[in-house]
Amino acid sequence: MTPNQYTPEEPISSIATALAPAALGIVRASGKNCIELVSKIFSRPKALLEAAGNTLVYGWIVDHRLGECAVSLAETAGAGRADSGAVGKQTTCAVDEVMLAVYRAPKSFTGEDMVEIFCHGGPAVVTAIQNLMLRSGFRQANRGEYTFRAFINGKTDLTKAEAVKEIIDSHTDVSRSHAAGRLAGNLFTEIDSIKKLIIDTLAAIEVEIEYPEDEETIADSFDRSDIELAISRLQTLCDSWKGEKLYQDGARVVLAGRTNAGKSSLFNAILKEERAIVSDIEGTTRDWLESWASINGIPVRLFDTAGLRKTEDVIEAQGVELSKNLAQDADVVLYLVDGTSGMNDEDKAFVENCREPVIVVFTKSDKKDSPVKPGNDNQPDVSLSGLTGQSIPACRISSKIGAGLSELFAQITKILTAGITTSTERQQAGLGSARQKEAVANALECVRHALISADDNYTLDAVVQDLEDALDFLGEVTGDVTPDDVLGSIFANFCVGK
Repeated sequence: MTPNQYTPEEPISSIATALAPAALGIVRASGKNCIELVSKIFSRPKALLEAAGNTLVYGWIVDHRLGECAVSLAETAGAGRADSGAVGKQTTCAVDEVMLAVYRAPKSFTGEDMVEIFCHGGPAVVTAIQNLMLRSGFRQANRGEYTFRAFINGKTDLTKAEAVKEIIDSHTDVSRSHAAGRLAGNLFTEIDSIKKLIIDTLAAIEVEIEYPEDEETIADSFDRSDIELAISRLQTLCDSWKGEKLYQDGARVVLAGRTNAGKSSLFNAILKEERAIVSDIEGTTRDWLESWASINGIPVRLFDTAGLRKTEDVIEAQGVELSKNLAQDADVVLYLVDGTSGMNDEDKAFVENCREPVIVVFTKSDKKDSPVKPGNDNQPDVSLSGLTGQSIPACRISSKIGAGLSELFAQITKILTAGITTSTERQQAGLGSARQKEAVANALECVRHALISADDNYTLDAVVQDLEDALDFLGEVTGDVTPDDVLGSIFANFCVGK
């Protein structure tokens, strides 16, 4: 969706909820005359047309086409309180009992007149209402068109618009909270504040250009403290992207180890549900299982893999190869070792040759023959520091009783967040997309170059050009300056109802 494809105020409609059985379904409409168009298929047209903004109207969605129908509007008149004159000579079929939410421009999400139809949530019901809307003069909304209209009509900036999709796609409370902060405006406010620092500096330089005084250098002609502060805050925003990307995209955590090491038990313990089959029979897991999980607020794609061993079973052998391939693409490998038997040469060889970050997890600490019991020192009694020339983290757990899981999660978090300084607080502004990161990085480069130009005694015009370029890049973040193709890329990834 781009401005070139956008017809201002054209009435659009779409289903805004999933097509699955549910208590409620929502059909959303926006655009010029959308309230009048909906009134033509509503049992109480007068009540709808006279409804104030931000109010609800009760009634029935009706189909005025000729033909037989299961329930006529006349039969629902008592409950629906049909307006006088709503029923003509033709048979008027009742489609569903609904509540209509009415929004009057400009006090709506899109900035236009809007109607949201709350109906029963069966797929047949919401589809029937949407088809009726399309026959009544509405056009099917494009992906992200409602949010696009909100942006075009000045109801939101681009950082808030992108945050809408981030919230929809979030996997954990932390990622949702970060996106909610951007939706609330923390990133826009930070960008706007940095722009003010640059604009104030530009104003001072413009005065110097118009009314030059005797200055020893160009750098002395303006207060550089604002630019240095802008550089610091832009750098903080750039640094935030690595952490924000982790909380958005998540990480791949692969459970590996020999057969019967306890991989499936740990998989179930992390998910807190019985997803994987647990058995004492070796080779039970032949394929890999995958599921999203939250580890200290970080979304992770958790993989339970087939046990590593030599086997003549062709299917199991394929599972073993898949396990090795998954481990090679992991952000963290949890290599599980049966704590009742300890590490053997195969375990040590895997850990030593693993190029990805690895944590050795000794399982079954609740067993009577386990050398370390829950509640005691959780450090393993096997030294791992000599395997690869570097210290390898290790811990003991019991998936059965949950012992040691918090220590394991802490070690996973430490590896995944190494080098990340982003705050987990919603109020802390952070970048929400690679597009934003690129624009802020370009602005940072321009501002730094402006200081270099001033220190090297370039003309003030050169400094001004750098600062103006920085403002343009920051404008791309919020949408003040954004090419059409960028907008098309952003809103094309939204769902239809948003």
